[in-house]
Amino acid sequence: MTAIKHALQRDIFTPNDERLLSIVNVCKAGKKKKNCFLCATVTTERPVQVRVVKVKKSDKGDFYKRQTAWELRDLAEVDAKDASKENPEFDLHFEKVYRWVASSTAEKNSFISCIWKLNQRYLRKKVEFVNVSSQLLEESVPSGESQSVAGGDEDALDDYQELNAREEQDIEGMMEVCEYAISNAEAFAEKLSKELQVLDGANIHSIMASEKQVNILMQLLDEALSEVDTIEGKMSSYEEMLQSVKEQMDQISQSNRLIQISNTNNGKLLDEIQFLVNYMDLSKGHIRALQEGDLSSSKGIEACINASEALLQCMNVALRPGHEKLMSVKQQQHLFTELRDTFSRRLTNHLNNVFVHQGHGQSSVLSQHMAELTLPKHSPLHRDLLHYAKLMEWLKNTQREKYEGLSRTYVDYMTRLYEREIKDFFEVAKIKMAGTAKEGKGNKFATLPRKESAFKQETESLHGSSGKLTGSTSSLNKLAVQGSSSRRSQSSSLLDMGNMSASDLDVADGTKFDKIFEQVLSELEPLCLAEQDFISKFFKLQQHPTLAQGEVEESDGVVPSRQTPPGEYRHISSTEKDMVRLMMNKVFQSIETELNSLITLGDKIDTFHSLYMLVKMSHHVWTAENVDSASYLSTTLGNVLVTVKRNFDKCISGQIRQMEEVKISKKSKVGILPFVAGFEEFAELAETIFRNAERRGDLDKAYVKLIRAVFMNVEKVANESQKTPRDVVMMENFHHIFSTLSHLKISCLETERREAKHKYTDHLQSYVINSLGQPLEKLNHFFEGVEARVAQGVREDEVSYQLAFNKQELRKVIKEYPGKEVKKGLDNLYKKVDKHLCEEESLLQVVWHSMQDEFIRQYKHFEGLIGRCYPGSGITMEFTIGDMLEYFSSIAQSH
Repeated sequence: MTAIKHALQRDIFTPNDERLLSIVNVCKAGKKKKNCFLCATVTTERPVQVRVVKVKKSDKGDFYKRQTAWELRDLAEVDAKDASKENPEFDLHFEKVYRWVASSTAEKNSFISCIWKLNQRYLRKKVEFVNVSSQLLEESVPSGESQSVAGGDEDALDDYQELNAREEQDIEGMMEVCEYAISNAEAFAEKLSKELQVLDGANIHSIMASEKQVNILMQLLDEALSEVDTIEGKMSSYEEMLQSVKEQMDQISQSNRLIQISNTNNGKLLDEIQFLVNYMDLSKGHIRALQEGDLSSSKGIEACINASEALLQCMNVALRPGHEKLMSVKQQQHLFTELRDTFSRRLTNHLNNVFVHQGHGQSSVLSQHMAELTLPKHSPLHRDLLHYAKLMEWLKNTQREKYEGLSRTYVDYMTRLYEREIKDFFEVAKIKMAGTAKEGKGNKFATLPRKESAFKQETESLHGSSGKLTGSTSSLNKLAVQGSSSRRSQSSSLLDMGNMSASDLDVADGTKFDKIFEQVLSELEPLCLAEQDFISKFFKLQQHPTLAQGEVEESDGVVPSRQTPPGEYRHISSTEKDMVRLMMNKVFQSIETELNSLITLGDKIDTFHSLYMLVKMSHHVWTAENVDSASYLSTTLGNVLVTVKRNFDKCISGQIRQMEEVKISKKSKVGILPFVAGFEEFAELAETIFRNAERRGDLDKAYVKLIRAVFMNVEKVANESQKTPRDVVMMENFHHIFSTLSHLKISCLETERREAKHKYTDHLQSYVINSLGQPLEKLNHFFEGVEARVAQGVREDEVSYQLAFNKQELRKVIKEYPGKEVKKGLDNLYKKVDKHLCEEESLLQVVWHSMQDEFIRQYKHFEGLIGRCYPGSGITMEFTIGDMLEYFSSIAQSH
């Protein structure tokens, strides 16, 4: 069994770093006897793993192979079957129960004892042993109480050492010499014991023979010891000598270290003194400039700027720990504080005086600027004050309260100054606008201002008490009553003022208003931009994006003032651009009010002024936004533009409402409706004003609203007309609209232009057909009967055989319409058409030519029927087409 155990260890377990501890030859119970080995193994590497391995001999040879392995921790129970009797059977309970029969009871007991030891050592008694003799388990425990069972097992297991290769060869050679080693182990062991005794005896004789050499070696050792004692004595003397040298060297080293520390301290002290001298020393010249410097001269200002910057640098020096406790530092800081307070007080008083003198000094020059429509320029003041910009920045960083006080003073004085200037400026503008309106009233064409009372008086003077127009009228209506000849006049520059047409006078007045309004905006724009630029530069409000919370004055929201204690800062959202805008709102608080007042006045003078104002205001807003979309000027003009756009929309809505209220005279012909002619005037004026304008889209929307209202109200008036036929009203007015739109070429009204042309053409044709009617009435009735017979199925060449439509009846009807009667009827028709049509539109010849074409069409139709229904009869009309052309021509020429 030992040889098998050795072979298994070598061939199976050593390659897997395992150590074989116990082995038992077994076969499965109740089955065919197939022997195998159960081996208890542990790994050589830690952590130690304990396994039960089943090894079986290979069928193909004499070598063994590993078949199954179980972890010992998976073993739940070991059942030895019988503890009192010898029984080779035993069970191992893993995931299932394995029943084995050992080759001998001794091998079984030895294997179970090994399993028990391994359980005690590695599994802490996890495995349960059933039917196992207690004596068998006690044998594996050492008798001494001082050694634990686990310790004994560990020693027994650790004593085992694997044979190395040389030992294996020696044992194999010895076993080959002694062939009976395997068959008779006791004889082999006895032989080995005898050889060991022989070797021990030889060793003892060898030791006894070397006693002399040992004595010699001991003598040499004694001599060596004496030499060592001698050397130790010398070493002790040397050590005493070196001890005194060491003490002296220690003293020298300590002195050097103290000297080095002293030098280091002196260098650091020199650096600190030099730092304080370099960064906290203010020259006498700077001190004199701060205390007595001239703030009214450029040299004095430059010296004060340099001194203030030097003072600020000294005050902002980052002192190192301990500096603030030095008396000299405290004295310098106190000096700096006094200089700061003194200079800030001098600077504040000086700038306050400058602001006050500026507010009073500008009053004397207001009158000469107000004579013309201009605003005083403040660039000299700005230029002079900008010399103090760096000092203002210094004041802002050092004395926030005084900086805020100065900003409030500037805003207060400039607010009063600008309020006077702007108020006087707008008064002059209003006077000039009112003067333009009065000039219009003094002219004989003073009816142009679009007010209802003035228009009613004008219509009464033009048409008398009967008048063609009654009720409320619009601005478009007032333009229309002047006549088409004056509307289209473009040569007013060649005429004197007394002979100007109404529309030319209107354009001239509008141009004057436009120039005044443009002058107002042109004066305000550079004024606001210059002031905003000055405030940004002078008060240094464009550099830092945020301010501390509480630095905006709560009273008017204009000037920054410190509300929070030092060191308590809170995050805020307002930027310094917002501060500039707030200051601008306070300084120019009257601009928006005055602009709205001026716009209201212009709208009262003439509602069409809103067109001029919309264009000009839009252009200036666009310009201001390109410069700075968040500026005060951009915001203010944008607010005013909303008002102008609202007035423009009201103007358009008013025109539409007044169109709907127009009433026509029942006794006179209608002609071109006032709002149709007025739309032409509006469109011509608007196209002139809005040429290349930014707000063209607003005009296009107004065009669409107006033209749809014109279309709707033309049809309404045409339906209500009693004196003039509906087709005439529609034809003339839509012809006028079509002509106007074709002349002006307004792209957004192209659809309406085509619609106007279509309506004009349809109603022209309708009027011609209805007015011409049946000039040869009996002949018409005759041929209608002929066409009815043909429609009933009578052949055309058989119609002449019908009694009522024979040739004799046809000749009789034709004789009733000689050429003289036809001409007389056409002459009466011409007079009737002439009464219906108005002279302004000059459509008489167009209508007369259309009637001629229609009459010729009817004539040719009659001739065609005679040729088809009465072939070869030789019957013809008593007048020819040439006669008809001569009739129409002579009638037109005679009238």
